[in-house]
Amino acid sequence: MKYNLTEGSITKNLLRFAFPLMVGNLLQQLYNVADTLIVGRFLGADALAAVGSSYTLMVFLTSILLGLCMGSSAFFSIQFGKKDFEKLKNSFFLSFVMIGIFTIALNLLVFFNIDAIIRLLQIPPEITQMMKEYLLVIFAGIFATFLYNYFANLLRAVGNSFVPLIFLAVSAILNIILDLVFVLSFRWGVAGAAAATVISQFVSGIGIMIYYFFWFPELRIHRRHMRWSSEVLKEITGLSFLTCIQQSIMNFGILMVQGLVNSFGTTVMAAFAAAVKIDSFAYMPVQDFGNAFSTYIAQNYGAGKQDRIKKGIKSSVIFAFLFCITVSLIVCIFAGPLMTIFIDPSQTEIISVGVQYLRIEGTFYFGIGLLFLFYGFYRAIKKPGMSVVLTVISLGTRVVLAYVLSAIPAFGVNGIWAAVPIGWILADLAGIWYYRKWNRTVKIKE
Repeated sequence: MKYNLTEGSITKNLLRFAFPLMVGNLLQQLYNVADTLIVGRFLGADALAAVGSSYTLMVFLTSILLGLCMGSSAFFSIQFGKKDFEKLKNSFFLSFVMIGIFTIALNLLVFFNIDAIIRLLQIPPEITQMMKEYLLVIFAGIFATFLYNYFANLLRAVGNSFVPLIFLAVSAILNIILDLVFVLSFRWGVAGAAAATVISQFVSGIGIMIYYFFWFPELRIHRRHMRWSSEVLKEITGLSFLTCIQQSIMNFGILMVQGLVNSFGTTVMAAFAAAVKIDSFAYMPVQDFGNAFSTYIAQNYGAGKQDRIKKGIKSSVIFAFLFCITVSLIVCIFAGPLMTIFIDPSQTEIISVGVQYLRIEGTFYFGIGLLFLFYGFYRAIKKPGMSVVLTVISLGTRVVLAYVLSAIPAFGVNGIWAAVPIGWILADLAGIWYYRKWNRTVKIKE
């Protein structure tokens, strides 16, 4: 199912396009959530802390690849809006080669520096070996992550958000099944949970690649498209690497916060690991709506339809605000029961720390919702540098305040949690200021 976002009802087509992305990302969270749930329930708090810390690291690494793929996707959408299909297919080839080589290099880098990475994260000695065991297996899936995200973003760029959802659904279900088999039946421990995730990632990555080659002949590249074009590569690189930097900064800041959290001990680590999963589920749909919004803006930017851009912005802001307010109420009210999904009810101290986190973060979800829209918007209008600026403001504030406030006894670990929404709001204010400046000056050629 494909949607041409340059025509027809703005709100209806945008929501139809966004819905598979929302569902898909929720399913994607099941990769690690299944690990977290099974590990937390059956392998204990130490194993949960190891897997939770590993998750933060993997999010950082995959965010680099995701940023490259998302940046390329913005370029694809602009060319699709212009209906320049020869340039579009040439960009498919160039971006695949560029990101593929980068992925292999990244995989080798992290694999051979695993001990240094673990030391950097300030992992407690009692779980160091367990985390290493988990990571050695999980790193094997980095290339599979690239394959899925590249072809998923390619298809979404031309208006197809449904096919990536199907492959994610199959992969998520397979991950849960393999988790149960490897951990509970085979007794492989955290390595089994990692193996389940990696196998599932390869199924989705290879599957969607094969689907693209055989079922999308209109997008298939031919020999004439496999050529060097410094002009196209320069444009792709500009969007891809700045988006990559934006995603990397965002998740590197989170990784630094994870290191600070780890210094508070296993109880806080376990609470943070569980609460972050809930957090992710809560606001991930609006993050995906921001990605759909970005595709909408990019297609219409390429088509020169400034009026549709402004109308789409209004509709998207209203939707994101209403969604975030609803989710905030749910998370704040049911924080305790939500924590018991991952943590045994008898672990009252862990649950208490997690509830504090969720109520502080959850109150301000509208801040991150608006920020996701800004990220998507500036990427789509070829201003990815502004997304980087907003990320630096958000994460810079978050990291600095986390270290400062947590050192004050009156705040402690709650200072880490409070730093997050402050960063969101400051970045939103900067995004609003720049948008008003852009709106006064821009003229898009029809």
